[in-house]
Amino acid sequence: MIDFNTHTFLSNGECSPGELVRRAEEKDYRAIGITDHVDASNVELVLSALLRFCRETQPFLKVRIIPGVEVTHVPPGQIAAIVRRARQLGARLVVLHGETIAEPVAIGTNRAGLEAHVDILAHPGLISEEDMQLAADSGVSLEITSHTPHSMANGRIVSMARVFNVPLVLNSDAHTPEELLTPEWREKVAFGAGLKPEELEKINNNMMVLFEKIVPSTFLT
Repeated sequence: MIDFNTHTFLSNGECSPGELVRRAEEKDYRAIGITDHVDASNVELVLSALLRFCRETQPFLKVRIIPGVEVTHVPPGQIAAIVRRARQLGARLVVLHGETIAEPVAIGTNRAGLEAHVDILAHPGLISEEDMQLAADSGVSLEITSHTPHSMANGRIVSMARVFNVPLVLNSDAHTPEELLTPEWREKVAFGAGLKPEELEKINNNMMVLFEKIVPSTFLT
């Protein structure tokens, strides 16, 4: 099982990176993306700490840690610069905190993230048809999430992704250890969003392709 969106106490999660990873190991995760919330104030601090943790801890683990960020509540005009900075600092995975219906995310955030070619647009809420087409054209994956209340828009995202043939991923967006997914709960989230078994398998394949893209073999040593 792969999860591309989780959080530690480097932003607003409960666990240290070490505890979160250990709990993911216990649930038989294959890989876990640690994507703490960043903006211009903390992107360097978060990535410096996370990359040090990965370097020193990964050799002792079976689960693969993917060091990343979730660019969050950044003005749309600044998103591209923060995405570039995160990649330059060593982030292997860049997620954007999309226009969820649960928070006052600035209008235009979804579009700015797609134009900046983030890896994943998380919980994009009531995403427009124009932005769906842009996601399809750019190959950016959209997130189905188990995290409430962001998950309230899952059904719309699934239905629109079918029309526009947009790649999907399914993440926990875990902020607490209890929110990490099990295979059984992951299936329930998927089918509750209206996905069919064959569509969930397509998501699994897409997540493996994305994993191999952002974690090349040279990074696995």
